[in-house]
Formats: sequence, structure tokens, C-alpha cells
Amino acid sequence: MASNVLIRAPRPSDERAFLDAARASRTLHHPWVQPPSSHSAFQKYLTRLEQPRHAGFLIRARGRNGGLVGAVNLNEVVRVSFQSAYIGYYGFEPLAGRGVMRESLALVIAHAFGRMKLHRLEANIQPGNTRSVRLVKGLGFRREGFSPRYLKIAGRWRDHERWALLADAW
Repeated sequence: MASNVLIRAPRPSDERAFLDAARASRTLHHPWVQPPSSHSAFQKYLTRLEQPRHAGFLIRARGRNGGLVGAVNLNEVVRVSFQSAYIGYYGFEPLAGRGVMRESLALVIAHAFGRMKLHRLEANIQPGNTRSVRLVKGLGFRREGFSPRYLKIAGRWRDHERWALLADAW
């Protein structure tokens, strides 16, 4: 089956399209995530992705226009006996809610468990983010627990559910 999206590492030349998409998607993202929204924030994002503990993927729609669909990040990759990472993601308007993030996440998950040889991925999701919970459940993630005041987003400590997927369950 042909994929409707392409995934690849972000590059400096993506900055304008990324920042435009992030600005156009502020309502979609609030209060769940805060993607880079300035030149300096995007540069810090690229710098972070140069470290072996992080991997990032921009998602583009296939076709002539190849619009930016979203981003998926693998953070705090731990090797040795753990072989695990946290997965974070966000879609961009106007393609949100059309199934392309499900396909995009599936491609990144296959990459993480295949090429990167990870054993476990964990997604931390605010309980009210029902779209995101539905997305990871549909991909086979299992809810492992609840962490009060787990991550600071938009200046506030927010509760999160912990969802995980193991390579052998994929």
C-alpha cells in the first residue's frame, strides 16, 4: 500500500514552512503542545535533534504541493538495557483530523522499532486530549498509568496519562 506521507529529518530550509504551520495551528495545539514558533526556538529545536538522545521527523503530504502535515519527535532515547524513547507529535492545520497523523506515527514507529532497534516507546498525553488518546490507542499503545503534574506546558504543570508500545506488540 502506498503511503500518503513522507517522513524526514527537519532541516534549516524548513523553518519558514514550519513556523507558518505552527502559527496557523495555535488553536489546534493549545493547551496540549507548544511547537517552536520563532526563529530562535526553531534553531534550538534543530540543535537538540543533532544530539543522539533525540530524533525528529517532519511529515509532508505526498504530491505536488507536499504540504507540511506535522512533526514527530523521539526524545530522551536511552540505549543499553532500556532501548526506549518518549514519542511526541503534533499535526498542523488544515490536515488535522484526516488520518494523516496516524499514518505518519505508524511510519515513525516502524522506523523506531526497525532501524533504531528500540524496544519501547512512551507517549505522555494530557487526559483531556481525547484525539491524541484515540490516536495512540488505535496504534496499539496501552495505558500504563497516570502522573499528576508531570510536564510543564505553557507555564503550568499538567497531569498526563502514560501510554506505551513495545516492539514485540507492534
